[in-house]
Amino acid sequence: MKTPQNDKLKYHTPPLPSKSQQKSEAKSRTHRLAMPSPSLRLAVVGAGAAGLVAARELRREGHSPVVFERAASVGGTWLYDAAPATSDPLAAGAAHSSLYASLRTNLPREVMGFLDFPFASSAAEAGGGGDTRRFPGHDEVLRYLEEFARRFDLYGLVRFGTEVVRVRRDGGGGGGRWAVTSRKIGEKGRREEEEEVYDAIVVCNGHYTEPRVAHIPGVEAWPGKQMHSHNYRVPEPFHDQVVIIIGASASAVDISRDLAGVAKEVHVADRSAPACTCKRQPGYDNMWLHSMIDHAQEDGCVVFQDGSSIKADVIMHCTGYLYDFPFLEDDSAITVDDNCVDPLYKHVFPPEVAPHLSFIGLPWKVIPFPLFELQSKWVAGVLSGRVKLPSREEMMEDVKAFHSKMEARGWPKRYAHNFSDCQFEYDDWLAEQCGHPPIEQWRKLMYAANSENKAARPESYRDEWDDDHLVAEAAEDFKKYL
Repeated sequence: MKTPQNDKLKYHTPPLPSKSQQKSEAKSRTHRLAMPSPSLRLAVVGAGAAGLVAARELRREGHSPVVFERAASVGGTWLYDAAPATSDPLAAGAAHSSLYASLRTNLPREVMGFLDFPFASSAAEAGGGGDTRRFPGHDEVLRYLEEFARRFDLYGLVRFGTEVVRVRRDGGGGGGRWAVTSRKIGEKGRREEEEEVYDAIVVCNGHYTEPRVAHIPGVEAWPGKQMHSHNYRVPEPFHDQVVIIIGASASAVDISRDLAGVAKEVHVADRSAPACTCKRQPGYDNMWLHSMIDHAQEDGCVVFQDGSSIKADVIMHCTGYLYDFPFLEDDSAITVDDNCVDPLYKHVFPPEVAPHLSFIGLPWKVIPFPLFELQSKWVAGVLSGRVKLPSREEMMEDVKAFHSKMEARGWPKRYAHNFSDCQFEYDDWLAEQCGHPPIEQWRKLMYAANSENKAARPESYRDEWDDDHLVAEAAEDFKKYL
């Protein structure tokens, strides 16, 4: 087992930039001040990782962002909620976060961090009590985001406990200004809602809150309990129960193993498994892999596509989430159909109202934080006039070409934001637009190495690996910022 401890890598507040970096930033500021575009007042929806880095990049470009955040702290989906309050375990309820107690990152920390603020190992001996593992728990990610917000003085930009209720165009036209209606969570009285006008809106509300649920014929008469992984926290309530998990992605893998330690049986229904699949999972006496569920019955049985059946207590939908923008009115120029947000130029700008409305963080199967950062740099540069967008017609043609390519590949619309085979091409395109260096080669290689290791060691990849040379290369690179 290899568990290298990079004692030099700490994410405590980094020192001030070097003189060369200060000169570079001063030169950049001078260039910005020379730009003809005035400073814009911008509304950022959400103070998770995407909202925080968006606020930083917008302010770096000379704009004045205001960040609206429903919760009482930064972090977004990384804010753990131990007891989500909901009467419907299949719905989002009052909980924003979808974290479960045992969650550890499925990417190494070196890969995960923002490009100029390494997510390096926090040393417990420094008094922070941090999680020094290379694949840390969710509380360490939150600590990292809190440090990011402190380091770049972002807390003062955030209105905590404030929900965006409605966003609409102010005065019509092809973009222009936007009216934002917000309200304080729990506030009562006449002044509960407030409307303000902004020059542009940057949507960073995440896409891990609104549960997506599988369709199961007959489930209405099935007597067991259904829930979505969004509302799963700890395994103890499932002691000695028979649980069926629908899904095969990260949450399904983690939760099935979490439950196997306490449940009587765990049965994983995988939509992509052949219909005849019914096999015990290696290393477990009480966990089986099946094909997808065919239907459920009144007697409590759940029947799989191969005809086999299990009498189950719980069906847990680890089936992902829906893009949801309840605050956007019909004039936002986008629709969500089969989980495809459309039309969007490069998954960020609706051509009709660009650049006055933008979306950060829609792509999935990516390294999120660096992608958020590059998208934010692009949006900030476009809003300042430093970076130019194509014409509306050219952007629409690009959107149409993208969907034609998807259709030619046989991909359903719901895969529109799946970047499993193009994330680094996209990242480097964004970097080029912004005049930023491309994603580091070690980061790309480490991501690939982790994917291979996860496939080879699904039970232990977080604690065993073979890419120490890349860890060392990352550590050397991080010295520029630590």
